Amino acid sequence: MFNKLTLLLVIMIFVVVSINAQDEFFEPTTTVGGYGELHYNYSKPEDGDSKKTLDFHRFVMFYSHTFSEKWSFNSEIELEHNFVKGEEKGELELEQAYINYHHSDVFGFQAGVILPSVGLINEYHEPPTFLGVERPEYNKYIIPTTWFGNGVAVYGKYKGFDYKLTVMEGLNAENFSAKSGIRDGRQKGYKSNAEDLLYNGRIDYHGIKGLKAGFSYTYNNATADSTNNAIGLLEVHAQYRANNIYADFEFGNISYDKGEVETSNGYYVDFGYNIGSLLNCKGEIIPFVRYTDYNTAASTVFGGDLEKQYHRTIVTVGVNIKPIDNIVFKADYSQYKIELGDEKTDLFNLGVGYMF
Repeated sequence: MFNKLTLLLVIMIFVVVSINAQDEFFEPTTTVGGYGELHYNYSKPEDGDSKKTLDFHRFVMFYSHTFSEKWSFNSEIELEHNFVKGEEKGELELEQAYINYHHSDVFGFQAGVILPSVGLINEYHEPPTFLGVERPEYNKYIIPTTWFGNGVAVYGKYKGFDYKLTVMEGLNAENFSAKSGIRDGRQKGYKSNAEDLLYNGRIDYHGIKGLKAGFSYTYNNATADSTNNAIGLLEVHAQYRANNIYADFEFGNISYDKGEVETSNGYYVDFGYNIGSLLNCKGEIIPFVRYTDYNTAASTVFGGDLEKQYHRTIVTVGVNIKPIDNIVFKADYSQYKIELGDEKTDLFNLGVGYMF
């Protein structure tokens, strides 16, 4: 017994000495950053009145601190829609707040308020990083961006691939609907029910310059008061950023174990090209087109008009202008169509965004 305790003490002393030796010359640092975006939105239904809004959609502050070469803390606080009052005006959210341990490129872990790795935008959604004034609607109703909650994750990179595995709070099945899919089921870290945890895994390939391509799968036996509803979300994605080309593709499918809706699915495709270099501009000028098709009630138990009511297609043309990498001015026009009744709406948006 004495020998085992002695050996354990020696090992602990060795580990502590090693850590101290590694960090002897390390200076802890604290970093502040953020992003934000101002939007002007005009909408005109085919048979209705127009609506115009001006909204500082998001104001986000990042705060991080590095304790050592391997240990750090990262956080993100977001104010949406400028002003918070009750449930009708604005939101104040703690979207990230986690301890990060980076052992090596192959392995690290996070614990706290984290983001599951689903699609292209859920983790990386600063305004200068995506085309268009608003995030693609696919990333609102199929992948409920921004999706965050309490949990843990492991991540790493190896030979052109990177991975992330996340275990976190699950969804509230009572709030699933044909209109918004799983979006309203997010618990957002507020005294979240941990009865049935959510499991998410993602693998991406980065072996070609400018290309990121991969897939993720998410499973949760979502909790409700009277019953559970197990969901599976499979999505594939690809992004290319090189040679002045901006191209994105995402497809996702949600399957439901119970309820009226059996599946929700959708996809979008972006293509843009930076013509700034052709015009001898120092910044970037990126005209783009986007096609979006999604249906939160793609297949239902009884079929019929419900499957047409929530089938939307959107054609968008626009431009992103980036005088420098961290600032963007945006404009776009869309025609939004609902299959049921062939209902069309014209949309025009202007935006300015930043990140630092």
